[in-house]
Amino acid sequence: MSTSYAVEAHDLVKDFGDTRAVDGVSLAVPTGSIYGILGPNGAGKTTTIRMLLGIIDPSSGTRQLLGRDKPLDAAQEVGYLPEERGLYPAMTCVDAIAFMGALRGLPLREGKRRAVGLLGDHNLGDWARKPIRNLSKGMAQTVQLLGTIVHKPKLIVLDEPFSGLDAINQGKLEDLIRREAAGGATIIFSTHVIAHAERLCERVAIIAGAKVAFEGEVDEARGKLRPIVRLKTRAADGPWRSALPATARLDNGDWTFELPPSGPEPLLKALIDGGAGIETLSIERPGLHDAFVAIAGEAAARQMDEPVGEAA
Repeated sequence: MSTSYAVEAHDLVKDFGDTRAVDGVSLAVPTGSIYGILGPNGAGKTTTIRMLLGIIDPSSGTRQLLGRDKPLDAAQEVGYLPEERGLYPAMTCVDAIAFMGALRGLPLREGKRRAVGLLGDHNLGDWARKPIRNLSKGMAQTVQLLGTIVHKPKLIVLDEPFSGLDAINQGKLEDLIRREAAGGATIIFSTHVIAHAERLCERVAIIAGAKVAFEGEVDEARGKLRPIVRLKTRAADGPWRSALPATARLDNGDWTFELPPSGPEPLLKALIDGGAGIETLSIERPGLHDAFVAIAGEAAARQMDEPVGEAA
């Protein structure tokens, strides 16, 4: 396994009795990157993360975490926000963050000092000495996230971190992820919301049906589909029509079709020479959602919209 990767896994399998929750998952997370694990609820994302971190052992396969063959040996260099949130409601925000840091080896006094600074940086300074029970759900989740990073981990693992947050707090979380990555940390997060991965990630693993359907760069996933042409012409018909693919669709006067392999130049020439009278023409790269549908299938994409919790 290469030291250029913060995390690597090869052919991870996890069985729970007769149920195979993860079936041959392999992935590679470059050091310093933001990496997304995408898949519908129940696809095996959480089980995969728990195996990577050493919380549970795989039935077979190998994994390496921050250069260690035994993931728990790297525990103090990891920050982990599980899908199941939980803070002691009677604890103050400062104490909760410091306590989480202490679990990763950070001295309690230093944890409290850092907690005060982190809360101030995230507009929660006035809440530092107030108990968790007085916080809104979004504020409490922010406190737990700050406890995940207070010990300045090299690797930050977030399991469905956007779940339950409103749009404003989702944006704040995206900003925090970017800041931590800019500071040198490697970020892994699982999600069933593709838009977050498209905005944040350099590399993704798409998991569907307990298997990895794709693993690689986001641009590589999007590159599996041809760009889409949207065309509006003044002429309704003419010799230029022969330049359009047979699959071209006409909807409210606009043509939509995949860009031909020959590229845009021959298409433009045929439209101009054929007297199409181009009013508008745009060429759009497919999004990660379109790539997900092409890679994992429409059924998996529909499951991505289901808001239920993931058991596997």
